Amino acid sequence: MDHFENTLIFLEATHPYDSLPRNELARVAGSFSRKSWQAGETVYQYGQPLDGIFLIESGSVEITDRNGALVSVLGRGNSFGERGLMRDGLAATSAKVVAPGEILMLPASDFRRLTDRPAFSRFFRRGRGQGRSGPDIATMKVADLLSRAPLSCPPDMPISQAAALMRENRVSSLGVVEAGRLIGLITVRDMSNRVVAAGLPVDRPVREIMTPDPLTLRSDAIGYDVLHMMLEHGIGHLPVVEGDTFAGMITQTDLTRIQAVSSAVLIRDVARAESVAAMAAVTARIPELLVQLVAAHQRHEIVTRLITDIADAVTRRLLRMAEDKLGPPPAPYLWAACGSQGRQEQTGVSDQDNCLILSDGTAPDDPYFTELARFVTDGLNECGYVYCPGDMMASNPRWRQPRGVWRDYFRGWIDRPSPEAQMLASVMFDLRAIGGDASLLAGLQQETLEMAAKNSIFVAHIVANSLKHRPPLGLIRGFATLRSGEHRNQIDMKHNGVVPVTDLARVYALQGRLTPVNTRARLEGAEAAHVISGSGAADLIAAYDLIQTQRLENQADQIREGRKPDNFLSPGDLPDLRRSHLRDAFVVVRTMQSAIGHGKGPLA
Repeated sequence: MDHFENTLIFLEATHPYDSLPRNELARVAGSFSRKSWQAGETVYQYGQPLDGIFLIESGSVEITDRNGALVSVLGRGNSFGERGLMRDGLAATSAKVVAPGEILMLPASDFRRLTDRPAFSRFFRRGRGQGRSGPDIATMKVADLLSRAPLSCPPDMPISQAAALMRENRVSSLGVVEAGRLIGLITVRDMSNRVVAAGLPVDRPVREIMTPDPLTLRSDAIGYDVLHMMLEHGIGHLPVVEGDTFAGMITQTDLTRIQAVSSAVLIRDVARAESVAAMAAVTARIPELLVQLVAAHQRHEIVTRLITDIADAVTRRLLRMAEDKLGPPPAPYLWAACGSQGRQEQTGVSDQDNCLILSDGTAPDDPYFTELARFVTDGLNECGYVYCPGDMMASNPRWRQPRGVWRDYFRGWIDRPSPEAQMLASVMFDLRAIGGDASLLAGLQQETLEMAAKNSIFVAHIVANSLKHRPPLGLIRGFATLRSGEHRNQIDMKHNGVVPVTDLARVYALQGRLTPVNTRARLEGAEAAHVISGSGAADLIAAYDLIQTQRLENQADQIREGRKPDNFLSPGDLPDLRRSHLRDAFVVVRTMQSAIGHGKGPLA
């Protein structure tokens, strides 16, 4: 076969070129040039003008950042050079051949024309839309309305067992499945009308009472279809299928619940709660809210902000309840949150990190504040915000101190930056006022930021501390997954995904003396303050957006499957496109870490 035929066959099996119409694919195949490369040859160096985008047909290529740090080893089907082409036409990395092979090159003009196509734009820009303003049940996909994994029974199951299965899982219907195919539906109403009222023995099989061949909807239908079908046919249970496979059940109760669950409703219910147990019942609905927000394609920073708002409301309600119980406080105080609550970045799984700043002259062991701290931290734990494993809570006397002691804490950490001091300072830079006298923190925070930014030794230690968490990248195109334990072959999307970006953003905020504590706001502020360049900020923000979004989507999937959400993801479970994009996001984070580790803040 000649050059053109070889290229065409290769592109037909390579995404996103496989999405092109046949005539366009043939035109693109004719635009590619082909070159054989030997090991050790340099394809391009950082900062050089790029003639086009490169696509590996055979062999492998090593990608390094501007400092020479290895960020990736690419092989067949991988592209490189697109980041530079889509920014200013200059290489954002260096590329060297490590195993001989054939590399195709598509001219820059052809590449830019292709990125006007949606499939190419999604693949190479790896960006996301702005999302909707809120969940719209009528236009949401049916698959996104499903709140749990499908629950079914075989047609020969005794009626009594089916009833017990529904009771155990607190559902009002079951799909009846035979040989993997949905053949019927049974509901609580069927149990009442066709069994109890008719005196049918409960040892009879469910096939005798099921509704055979029920009305169904495909998972790619929308909420309007659910509403119309239920109203038109007077039904309250609608099975969802993918082909003949039972995918789940949507009920009228689901629709009502989806419309009723919102952050505003939960905050209202928290404010009205008369007991800690009543608040815990409200926060138990947070996973359901997360699923709905993710299904509505809300931006990750909106999802985490809304979830954090609920934690703030719970904390303030507990403070009011404590004051009702203990009486008026003997002195001004401030309850502050740090960690993910402080940054307004809570997800479906969060512990508590908090402290009390007391007005000067107040004894830290004052019985009133000792009891208040215990009441609130115990209440947060009962509401699902579990005790901090490191005991960084206001119930610990160390973190319940007068303002002057807090000033001494910060000064000591900055003047004597030990490993513990670096860790504590990093956490405390994320403090945010929740309840009480906010002025106790405001001036202290700004004063500390100025003091820290002027201390070059402390800044150097904080930079070093920010490099402890590394993105989970394997050298040969894959991910560095956990090798043992409960989460073997998974990656930690918190400590190896989000935390590296959070740490970088904190360093940028310190270097630029920026007051925001939210990670995305810090990155945007760092760009505006020229702490990092526009292109560097754009790359890192896009990477952070993708990592956080994938983390939330994974948690939503876990909740739908009836599991407790966590931060661990199996990259092998992701489609090729999403896995490729996630890895590219980690490459960007590693590149930015390498830059700051070499003392290069503003990036080209």
